[in-house]
Amino acid sequence: MIEKRDFYINGQWVSPAKANDFSVVDPSTEEACAIISLGDQADTDAAVAAAKAAFPEWAFVDRSEKMALFKRLLEVYNDRAEEMAQAMSMEMGAPISMSRINQVGAGSWHLEGFLKAFETMSFERDFTATEKTLLEPIGVCALITPWNWPMNQVVLKAVPAIAVGCTTVLKPSEISPLSSVLFAEYMDEAGFPAGVFNMINGDGVGVGSQLSAHPDVDMVSFTGSSRAGKLISKSAADSLKRVSLELGGKGANIIFEDAGAKGVEYGASRCFRNSGQSCNAPTRMLVESSFYDEAVEIATRVANETKVGPASEEGQHIGPVVSEAQFDKIQGLIEIGVGEGRLTAGGLGRPDGLNRGFYVKPTVIADVTNDMTIAQEEVFGPVLAIMKFDTIDEAIAIANDTPYGLTNYIQTPDDEKRHYAARRLRSGMVETNGQGFAQGSPFGGYKQSGNGREGGLYGLEEFLEVKAVSGWTS
Repeated sequence: MIEKRDFYINGQWVSPAKANDFSVVDPSTEEACAIISLGDQADTDAAVAAAKAAFPEWAFVDRSEKMALFKRLLEVYNDRAEEMAQAMSMEMGAPISMSRINQVGAGSWHLEGFLKAFETMSFERDFTATEKTLLEPIGVCALITPWNWPMNQVVLKAVPAIAVGCTTVLKPSEISPLSSVLFAEYMDEAGFPAGVFNMINGDGVGVGSQLSAHPDVDMVSFTGSSRAGKLISKSAADSLKRVSLELGGKGANIIFEDAGAKGVEYGASRCFRNSGQSCNAPTRMLVESSFYDEAVEIATRVANETKVGPASEEGQHIGPVVSEAQFDKIQGLIEIGVGEGRLTAGGLGRPDGLNRGFYVKPTVIADVTNDMTIAQEEVFGPVLAIMKFDTIDEAIAIANDTPYGLTNYIQTPDDEKRHYAARRLRSGMVETNGQGFAQGSPFGGYKQSGNGREGGLYGLEEFLEVKAVSGWTS
């Protein structure tokens, strides 16, 4: 049993103010794999105080010194990548091959992107000959991260905040905390000054709420559900702190007939990746009517061919979903979806041969209309809803008819159709023809998918204030 009860505060590993043990469960086995402690107000106050004390000096540390620290962090991260892969695979169920390549790789990829953007970004802009605009760090930042892509989100928040001169308190998900404990070790090994980065474990009701309302926290950056994002915004309102939110999604994947089988195969497998636990997953497949029946058959085949198994097994497959609560939620929505549409693959219960662990069958529900629950509610599991459209404008209207607006998808070789749709889709990102986004591309959404952007230059600027200074001379 792994025991990681201590918190990283002011450059030291410290015991919690009082014992509050919490079991981390391996979703592949349903067995406890680690013990952490959940913090309380005293721990939150200590971490925020450390960050506040460190801010005045860190805000003015030279860029070259910060660059050297982050380059060292990247070295440590890469040197200890296998530890990180094993931790994420165990705590949240990512198959070990995927954990090594995608989960660990997301962290290093974003860190490299921030280094490139930070090296050349300007913190001063000449507004007139005698007026200067300064971009300055906002202050103490609370970083609250989810369980589904642990290092992706920790790096997207901690690195840009610290790079531009902020100091931070990280609260990872209590469901997948082991990777963040490792990240704190990496920050310590890289040599960041005491108080610049702090980490405490806790749940949303406890430490999460305490950070959101804390008077000495200047900004909250949160990734998670839209429901939790609303609560954080309300809590932060009393102190009028800045809140940056990356929330849920219900991505539409518009597939025209000329995209062919390849477009459907990509869309279905992309939906099931990470066991469907991605806010930007293409979970609504919108298919041109003339191609609809064939597309349903292809998506059904992809679901039936998608292997499900323990996270510890090598090879290409999907693992369990993260927890019993998540499993139960998904099962409930599958049951509703089966009653609404036509089940063509998967369905209720675990896959054959898997009697323990939070495994979900890759599921396809066809003949869906956009007013159905399965089309509107974020499932966060390997569940694909398929519906048809006749015209491009109808497809755009269906895609936009959702409270969310994170990522939409288009599949067609026709540039004119692709550009027309991309301009009209109400989402922060539009992926076309399976082309992934470039390093440093802004990640974020419209509507109830949140506000603010992460990644590259946009992610760095998210943690800055703007100051106008008159009477400036060279």
